[in-house]
Amino acid sequence: MTDVILGSEPESKTTDLLVEDFQPRSELVVPEHHVARAKFPVIDAHNHLPAEHPRMQEVDLDQLIREMDMLNVRAIVNLGAGQSTGEILKKNLETLDQAYPGRFLSFCNVNWTGVGAPGWIERTVAQLEADVEAGAKGLKVFKELGLRIRDVEGNLVMPDDPRLAPLWDKAGELGIPVLIHTADPVAFFRPLDRFNERWDELHRRPDWHFYGPEFPSFEELIASLYRLIEAHPQTTFITAHVGCYPENLGFVSQMMDKYPNFYTDISARIAELGRAPYSARAWFIKYADRILFGTDQRPTIPMYQVHFRFLETADEYFDYAPGADIPPQGRWKIYGLYLPDEVLRKVYYENAARLFDLKID
Repeated sequence: MTDVILGSEPESKTTDLLVEDFQPRSELVVPEHHVARAKFPVIDAHNHLPAEHPRMQEVDLDQLIREMDMLNVRAIVNLGAGQSTGEILKKNLETLDQAYPGRFLSFCNVNWTGVGAPGWIERTVAQLEADVEAGAKGLKVFKELGLRIRDVEGNLVMPDDPRLAPLWDKAGELGIPVLIHTADPVAFFRPLDRFNERWDELHRRPDWHFYGPEFPSFEELIASLYRLIEAHPQTTFITAHVGCYPENLGFVSQMMDKYPNFYTDISARIAELGRAPYSARAWFIKYADRILFGTDQRPTIPMYQVHFRFLETADEYFDYAPGADIPPQGRWKIYGLYLPDEVLRKVYYENAARLFDLKID
């Protein structure tokens, strides 16, 4: 309690402050544990290192391998940038998979040009077969499906569009997983007002705001995604970003109970998981056999280390994006999950190694 002299008024020292300038520094003192190297080998099952992208010209792959060795990251899955098929896929394979055997695994993508036209699905299925024959370890489908991909008549194509069924069935026949991102996060589909918890992020990236009559609702998209998974039980689906609904682990858990062909990664969502540590820890333990480690962020030493800290320690109330003046996904901090070793092994590498047929010593 602060002592106040009766009859006096405290001197005001407040000044006007814009919310975007508010950057409070926590005075909380709690134990901190820096995790320099993952306790067990790691497969980053969700990343993007497309050889065709200009930024990749600045990446020193030999240095990246040295940093991966230091961090205990054994392999990185390259999901491409939406154009990784045919000759572009082959360039990725030559630059990464073949140049550094066992350290990179490249997925192929879908060329949506002409979707819905006669012969399109047959050509696309044939291209998937060719891409897998060339060395693709899986198929990555970006969130544009359901948001921006339109058929030749101008109609929006949803994930569960029956015209795409042969593509998903072929992936199952070939024994490769489909890693798909639909909708997510929820706030991107809500009004951009004072209630939106991603206000800072959406002001930086207004093109990520999908609220309005030109877009389906989040609920429509997420329902379409899980109808797709249900309709193709022989195909393994990996949903990006915690079931594409990390804000609602109860829902994701229901879907995992219902669909045994459904796996998920945790890429770019430790901010969501880390603010609900009790629920998240229970979820990891229950579904340890079907959760994959992933980051969806440029590979750097600090980025990986904060992921290791989140999974391995019981640290409280720490930054999920160290060095950022304003946290990129939301103005909160996270808590560590201190997962058991048997869960860490599965999440870090065993599940991905099984799905991608990759041997880890």
